Amino acid sequence: MKRTTVSARWHSAGAPAHGTPYRRLEPDGITIACYQNHVPPFVEAELVRLYENIFSSMSQFRVYGSLDEPVNTYVVWKDQRIVTIFLFVRDKGRVQVLNEVIQISEEDVNRFASYLFSAFEMLAVISFRAVRTDIRQLAYPRQRFNYSEDIVLDLSPTVEEYHSRLGKNTRRNIKRYSERLQRGFSSVQFSAAERESVSRHDVREIIRLNHERMAGKYKVSAIDDQETDRIISLVQECGLVGVTRIDGRVVAGTIAYRVGSNFFLNVLAHDPAYDDYWLGILCCYRTICECIARGGCDFHFLWGKYEYKYTLLARQRDLDILHVYRSHAAMLANPDLVLQALAKGWLRRLSLWLHDVAHGNGAASHWIARLLAQLREMKGA
Repeated sequence: MKRTTVSARWHSAGAPAHGTPYRRLEPDGITIACYQNHVPPFVEAELVRLYENIFSSMSQFRVYGSLDEPVNTYVVWKDQRIVTIFLFVRDKGRVQVLNEVIQISEEDVNRFASYLFSAFEMLAVISFRAVRTDIRQLAYPRQRFNYSEDIVLDLSPTVEEYHSRLGKNTRRNIKRYSERLQRGFSSVQFSAAERESVSRHDVREIIRLNHERMAGKYKVSAIDDQETDRIISLVQECGLVGVTRIDGRVVAGTIAYRVGSNFFLNVLAHDPAYDDYWLGILCCYRTICECIARGGCDFHFLWGKYEYKYTLLARQRDLDILHVYRSHAAMLANPDLVLQALAKGWLRRLSLWLHDVAHGNGAASHWIARLLAQLREMKGA
């Protein structure tokens, strides 16, 4: 969505000047304000308190350029306490909410839609991307479809309790491979660091291992030079990096971010030369233990239905795309968005079905796996 002329395209009934909130009082102690083309300073800390999510944080928005053009801020107070903050941009008659990977209630969506449709008469549709929601009924027409998944581990209060929750085979493998690694490489060492204490060299080494591993699968890593710079910037603000070294050389590592009491895994990589030592999973397990020791609540593996995540006791949470339309006439006036949503929804269902079949034991698993790989390439094109 282009944002270069956002401010010029706002049409509202009595919309305020830059930075001045357009307020509305509602029953039950609710106050709503919208800051047009402005993000107030208090928002940064409140986003952390409300959502504890990297994908709904000012750190993420800054590093990935979401704030390069005017952004609007919607704030809800209940009894003088902030209960909702949505950052959003508008292009023509469409609004895109920037907050992602958060839980939004039916009440949140209805209140937000009612406010914006009342305040901005040319607005036709409001879109949320990659959110969890329990909506059943809305006051407006909608489209909702599954978009991705967030695979999340609820962290135990102590490392010992987490270890005891793991499956018997997993506990045995952690012990066996740790001992084998120590016997084979007496210099092996794991360490973790946060924010400014993280070595940029270590981050780049972990990304290099990611590139090598992807190349071994005849794939190209999505982490290019620009993305590497972004990762380093985020690490400096809120990173937790775990590193396994042998003879001082980085052989495995994790790059994660901390927001509030939650951690978000971005990169897990290891040297393929150590595949026989379960090195990647061991490094991830030890990173999780570090998060527990730091008082973590949730460890987000994010998207990708990889078996090791479930081995380490994570569970899947579905993430959806939600389009809320002013009316059925507004739906008809936006056929491209409606049809795109239908197509993406069916493509997602097909992709999940193919994934399940490809990881089953049927005779067709091999060619289904190849078809799934081709489908992913087409989706990324």
